[in-house]
Amino acid sequence: MRAVVQRVTRAEVRVDGAVVGAIGGGLAILLGVGRDDGEAEADRLAARLARLRIFAGEDGRFDRSLLDTGGAALVVSQFTLYGDSARGNRPSFSEAADPALAEPLYERVCTQLSAQGVALVERGRFGAHMQVELVNDGPVTIVVELSRPLPGP
Repeated sequence: MRAVVQRVTRAEVRVDGAVVGAIGGGLAILLGVGRDDGEAEADRLAARLARLRIFAGEDGRFDRSLLDTGGAALVVSQFTLYGDSARGNRPSFSEAADPALAEPLYERVCTQLSAQGVALVERGRFGAHMQVELVNDGPVTIVVELSRPLPGP
């Protein structure tokens, strides 16, 4: 799984002109699901995102997480995070999960963020053409990618 995480003062997503998800301060999370991802990766990513310390503490250092600040999360599915343009000008999305696998894992990340204690988790609409508007705070943008554990002996 891959996520592009932006610290925001506000963010919203629209589908056909209607707002389907909106937050104040917190994290805008663009989430890509790979074809080999499963529930374990969704759970690990949600735990990492909830605890990602990219909010400033009293000394100005990145010491605080969504859980520490009571911030919200806006999670938007984005299969294009798995676009590979190494060969030619048209990206290949062969490493992205099919929608039948990706949608339940996207929903699981959202559910697990709530279970971890994130105060508010808003969503985009899976598979829809969306317009995302946000105010990046800092700006702070982090890419989070889970590495796959090596198979045991």
